[in-house]
Amino acid sequence: MAAKRKTKWLLGVLLAVMAYVAVVYFLIARQSAEDESQHADVIVVFGAAEYDGRPSPVYRARLDHAAELFRRGMAPLIITTGGAGADPRYSEGEVGRDYLKTLGVPDRQLIAETQSPDTAASARRVSNIMYVNGLHSCLAVSDAYHIFRIKKMMAREGVTSVYGSPRANSVPQTFLKRQEAAWHEIASYTLWLLHLS
Repeated sequence: MAAKRKTKWLLGVLLAVMAYVAVVYFLIARQSAEDESQHADVIVVFGAAEYDGRPSPVYRARLDHAAELFRRGMAPLIITTGGAGADPRYSEGEVGRDYLKTLGVPDRQLIAETQSPDTAASARRVSNIMYVNGLHSCLAVSDAYHIFRIKKMMAREGVTSVYGSPRANSVPQTFLKRQEAAWHEIASYTLWLLHLS
């Protein structure tokens, strides 16, 4: 009887885990298909790699999208995020700010967050910047599969009016790449929920 109870318990745990994964997978995929662009207090560009002071192609695409939202009058201010990676001379935040200046965004309408090592830290630091500056809503710019996790992280920090605006063509084109992106996000989100990252 004890073995049977243990088997039932393990089966219940397995089913619960499978249900959790299925729900989070669905939510990530659904969010990735939406562009919620609307007027907000600030546009927040979540960082990606930079190379010798220049944004990587992925980061540049995010910044280009943010600049277009700014030109359309969707928000009067842009925050770029990200600390230094492998090259301590540059941070993603400052590289993003400098690139946006070359696109004609005035320096006075740019804020660079330059200390965060990951998305969760970016969410914390951005929420503080928003609070200090009296900003209540933001357009979050990143890759499509990243938006769900960003919105959850920002909400935990008290910013509940977060609208996702993914860069163009950021949904992977092949089935395998979409699965890779989704499972990466499921793992990252779960570790964050468990306070393990």
